[in-house]
Amino acid sequence: MSIPVDFRRVLEAGDPDWDPTSKDHTNPGFVMVYGHPSNEYLECMTIDAMERLENRIDAMKAGPRKKALSRIYSSGSVNAVVDETGRIVIPAKLRARYGITGETFAVANLNTFQIWSADRYVPTDVVDEDDLMEDLPDDPMEWLDEAEEV
Repeated sequence: MSIPVDFRRVLEAGDPDWDPTSKDHTNPGFVMVYGHPSNEYLECMTIDAMERLENRIDAMKAGPRKKALSRIYSSGSVNAVVDETGRIVIPAKLRARYGITGETFAVANLNTFQIWSADRYVPTDVVDEDDLMEDLPDDPMEWLDEAEEV
């Protein structure tokens, strides 16, 4: 899958090991998160964003919420790299899980982006927002309110 140029610039800026001036130049890395059981998309974030998120989860009090977030975001993620042509390889198990067989959509979402199968993606402007909010599960990210920003 080809990553839009604007998204690649964000991934480059969010990878502390990426240095285009280095003779050992590496391609920018990022994290694919697949741990949320009800997501119909693959969530991608920068290395820096994932590190900040893991620090916030680590700062939470021990308990079921911390354990759930750890499973979703740490155990349920895989590191990936953008290649020289701006493309990424989505592992077969993730393609199968999210129904990615052909055309995809990369959708910006604040500090992350989502990869959707074209067959599953429904633009939010064609969905009644009240219906959408009724059908969505509670966002476990709200649990991070218990942790201070790190």
